[in-house]
Amino acid sequence: MTPMTAQEADLLQKLQAVAEETRLRIVQLLTGGERCVCELQDELDAAQSRLSFHLRKLKDAGVVADRRDGRWVYYSLVPEALEEMRAFLGEVQPESQVWRGGACCG
Repeated sequence: MTPMTAQEADLLQKLQAVAEETRLRIVQLLTGGERCVCELQDELDAAQSRLSFHLRKLKDAGVVADRRDGRWVYYSLVPEALEEMRAFLGEVQPESQVWRGGACCG
């Protein structure tokens, strides 16, 4: 197996970040636009420390961005990150013929 490129590693980090129930729900909530962390906390009924952990994972992966306004922090989706994941998943297509068994390595 060939080593992953930096671009592939970046994509993997994004996909891993959203492949968790709470983080997927955060992404779904943010599709409606920027949200204050307190809104997310209320919507998810999550403790602040737990929510911060999940938001950090999404931010580190480049899936969400944050913006501070006074004492409040607002989160939004990074459109380029979503497009990168969408483009990759759109390219994933099953082969036109189903493998029917037989020798593959012989």
